[in-house]
Amino acid sequence: MKIQALGCGCKRSVANYEAVVKAAKELGISDEVEFYKDSDGILAMGIMSTPALVIDNKVYAMGRVLTVEQAKELLLKEKKKKTDCCQN
Repeated sequence: MKIQALGCGCKRSVANYEAVVKAAKELGISDEVEFYKDSDGILAMGIMSTPALVIDNKVYAMGRVLTVEQAKELLLKEKKKKTDCCQN
């Protein structure tokens, strides 16, 4: 999975990034969580409010700091999609 926590580096976006990293670790997800700070790139993704969470180029949260539990729920949702698509 490509996991990106987006923000400008402010206190709220750092807290969001840390929550996502902790959630991924608790779920045993070994994929790196990128702290994406490029404002032009963020706008190009259609994100108008940070912090945000993008997983595999899909926006899962925008304009709010996620708790660890909320981040886990969103990561699990995407992880489940990945495993369900390959099941027969």
